[in-house]
Order: sequence, then C-alpha cells, then structure tokens
Amino acid sequence: MRVGLAAERNLVLTGFMGTGKTTVGRILADRLGCGFVDTDDVIESRAGPIHEVFERDGEEAFREMERDLARELADRGGLVIATGGRMMLDPECAACLEPVSDVVCLTADAGTVLQRATGPDAVRRPLLDGPDASTRVRQLMVERAAGYARFAPVDTEGRSPDEVADAAMSLLGL
Repeated sequence: MRVGLAAERNLVLTGFMGTGKTTVGRILADRLGCGFVDTDDVIESRAGPIHEVFERDGEEAFREMERDLARELADRGGLVIATGGRMMLDPECAACLEPVSDVVCLTADAGTVLQRATGPDAVRRPLLDGPDASTRVRQLMVERAAGYARFAPVDTEGRSPDEVADAAMSLLGL
C-alpha cells in the first residue's frame, strides 16, 4: 500500500551520474509501494545500449528520446522515477515532469562520482569516453551545478543507499 506519495504525483530522482538514482529509486519505490521507472533502462529497452545510441544516432537523438519519455511519464502517477543525469536539466523534460512530481537531486563529490561511474561494476558512460574522465566529470559538474541547484538536494557522501532513501523521505515529509 502506498504510504505518503499521492497517487497522481511522482517522485523524481535527478542528479549527476553515479549519485545512486537507480539504487535509491528502487528502495524508495519498494518502501512507498510505488512503481519504479529508470529512464535509461526504458530507453535502452527501446533503442539499445545508450553508448550505442550515442554512437549510432548522436547525443541529440538520445535527448529527444528522453523528451518523449518525459511526456509519456507525465501522464502517469504514483511512480518513483530515476532519470538520466541530464534529463531534468532539459527544459522540455522539466516542464513535463516538475508539475506532477516531487523532485530530489542526489549529490556526491567529483571523486566519488568518478569512482562510482568508472569502477569495475559501472556501465559504460558515453559522456566519459575519452582520455581524461576525471577532468570531464569535473567539467560537467560545473556546467550542471546551477541546473541541479533548482532541486531539493540529498547528499549521498558517506551514506548507504538506505540512509539516502531515509534522507529523501525525510526531506519530502514521507
């Protein structure tokens, strides 16, 4: 049974890659009795691995897939949605999802993000392809900082996924 999240609203987790959106999102969906959607997983199920979409069709095609999915999800409620790292920074995606969602931004420092995003269990990240992933992470974090600052933050540093889920629920009064 759903506890605390109105049936017509969603809980969106945004933030930089490697901040734990998918892991924490699954925990929150379970706790709240909600459906869970990982936007990257949906796109991969429709178009193939994200790195292949970037290689085959380009980043803009991927971003258009995110916009289409945001429009689709805006018509649903009672979901916990883990977004791709840049999805909620896109004005069209945000305009679709923000009115029907509570949005929380998971944060971590650049070193932690780099460790999580490039570790042995990490998925391939097209935006980090290149000779210096560390510099790229820092550059992207600076570029996105103002966009992420619009959303209620939950720091993931030194916290387990369950502790991050606790902090998100507390922030939202759930």
